[in-house]
Amino acid sequence: MNHIVPFIAHLAITAFSLWLASRIFKGLKFDNNRSLVIAALLLGIANAVVKPILILFTLPLTLLTFGLFILIINALMLLLVAALVRGFRISGFWTAFFASIFVSVLSLVFGAIISTGDPGGEIPLPTDRGAVWL
Repeated sequence: MNHIVPFIAHLAITAFSLWLASRIFKGLKFDNNRSLVIAALLLGIANAVVKPILILFTLPLTLLTFGLFILIINALMLLLVAALVRGFRISGFWTAFFASIFVSVLSLVFGAIISTGDPGGEIPLPTDRGAVWL
């Protein structure tokens, strides 16, 4: 139950970022709120599952471009979600490219503002000074 609230908060931030991007970018459209929420959920799943695999497969190219190729991967994730969600349309690659940058930055800013202060559930180390950690 402890992970439900952060999950819903992250979903809401992503959905709001996508909605705002659809208001700013002419080529990004949602037919209804249902497709917006499904797109936000699917984008989160794609970023958690598919994106790391793509980064691994394109690691030489990502290193060669000093990480800038990840912007292309972000745009591809947005295009993938648009292809899977009925009612979500993106007019082209460049719209997806700039919208993905916008959504990423906005999600980062709102996530930092709403953060609960938990640094990811780190396990505290014992304070025993006599222990030797290898």
